[in-house]
Amino acid sequence: MFDVHLMVSSRQILGIRFFNGDVDEAVAFMSHHGGFLVAPSGTCFGRLREDEMYRRAVLAADLAIADSGLMVVLWRLLRHENVHRISGLKYLKHLLEKLKGQGTKVFWVLPNERACQNLFGWSRRESFLINTENCYIAPRYGSDVEDRNLLGLIEQNRPAHVIVAIGSGAQEKLGYYLRENLSYRPAIHCIGAALGFVTGDQAAIPDWADRFFLGWLWRLVAQPSIFVPRLSRALELPWLIWKYGENLPPMGAGASDR
Repeated sequence: MFDVHLMVSSRQILGIRFFNGDVDEAVAFMSHHGGFLVAPSGTCFGRLREDEMYRRAVLAADLAIADSGLMVVLWRLLRHENVHRISGLKYLKHLLEKLKGQGTKVFWVLPNERACQNLFGWSRRESFLINTENCYIAPRYGSDVEDRNLLGLIEQNRPAHVIVAIGSGAQEKLGYYLRENLSYRPAIHCIGAALGFVTGDQAAIPDWADRFFLGWLWRLVAQPSIFVPRLSRALELPWLIWKYGENLPPMGAGASDR
């Protein structure tokens, strides 16, 4: 029944089928079916024409949520269709609320030691049980993402949920790699920086800013040296949507099969 609803409640944009229901439905689907979830931001769509492995991973995702407020607004203006925005932050908050107190085993993939310590600080404040053996600091991956050490740890611990909170690009490839190589099917949530907003590893985005599609502005003010260069990538999105609409853009000239 839920699968039928999922197929009806979707919009295909740039070749990616985005879920078009509410956040609790998305959390319920992933919890029940497993697989891996992606939440591409507005700066990620240019990678569809540059990075074959990233492109393959995003298209193979079991669920894609519309994190990009810019994409949602552009689609409404240019195509006159509504897409229900679910930010990665909102999704993660609802997921954690669902998991809190259940005793469900969660495995955390983190970018560095500081993120790990902030996660443990948050877990103590929120009484959310996290064991050290269920935390993994990811190496700095190259263009090809393969991590047999992580694969072995997840197989050993067999968590129901894997939360991947590393940088966009690598995390989608990692989610795809894990789904294809694990002997069972956990729910793998590729939510990037969202975990840092919750734990205090990054400047928190207020709920009102997230609701009004202003999370990007909040991050820009907090860390301009990091996000000004990234925002230049978002300038590609209006052209991509105008030119290709529902269709997957072709690989650009000179793009490599990474």
